[in-house]
Amino acid sequence: MAFLFVLVVGLIAGTISGIVGTGSSIMLMPVLVYEYGPKEAVPIMAVAAVMANLSRILAWWREVDWKACAAYSITGIPAAALGARTLLALPSHAVDIAIGVFLIAMVPARHWLARHDLKANLWHLAIGGAAIGYLTGIVVSTGPLSVPLFLFYGLTKGAFLATEAASSLGLYLSKSVTFERFGALTGDVAIKGLIAGSSLMFGAFIAKRFVLHMKPDVFRMVMDAIMVAAGLSMLWNATQSS
Repeated sequence: MAFLFVLVVGLIAGTISGIVGTGSSIMLMPVLVYEYGPKEAVPIMAVAAVMANLSRILAWWREVDWKACAAYSITGIPAAALGARTLLALPSHAVDIAIGVFLIAMVPARHWLARHDLKANLWHLAIGGAAIGYLTGIVVSTGPLSVPLFLFYGLTKGAFLATEAASSLGLYLSKSVTFERFGALTGDVAIKGLIAGSSLMFGAFIAKRFVLHMKPDVFRMVMDAIMVAAGLSMLWNATQSS
């Protein structure tokens, strides 16, 4: 039943993230924490996120902006490894609190970014990759930060979805390798990640047909609701485990 619950939520999360470019980790992480605990849930989600981003790349392969991807990844990949190593040194309930506070804080941060007509170039992507990469290693998802960064660079629709996914793929691979290196990504954890990731992949391909039809205002409302609900659930879990 636990696997079935994860698969159902993963399918929904994969479909939504395939439409808006982020959100799968935010939706699925509280479920994984509930089922497996925060220390195991984070590496499970890292494996699932690799598969989720791979599916978006496959769905929009021809539209990847490889220059933007390289600029973001060259700093983001080592930073994600450093962040993942930092995470492993933290106690479990501190991980819950960090993730919960981060998700809720991203709601006003995203609105602040949206109010400023910012433009990004390749140097900005490299700087952003370092900062976001480190945070990606610690918290489960930094999509609310990476999404506006690539939008400010000028990418839209399929090009945005594909490039953001290709850039995030390197970060999550780096995070997964770090977890494996320090013993947090065992065979059992990897299998759970592959199961969760398979539902995210399927959802991403379902989403492709809806990408052109979702209104921006609906996207913003959905993301705000997801982040607040997921953040509160993580904080609640921290109070129960402390």
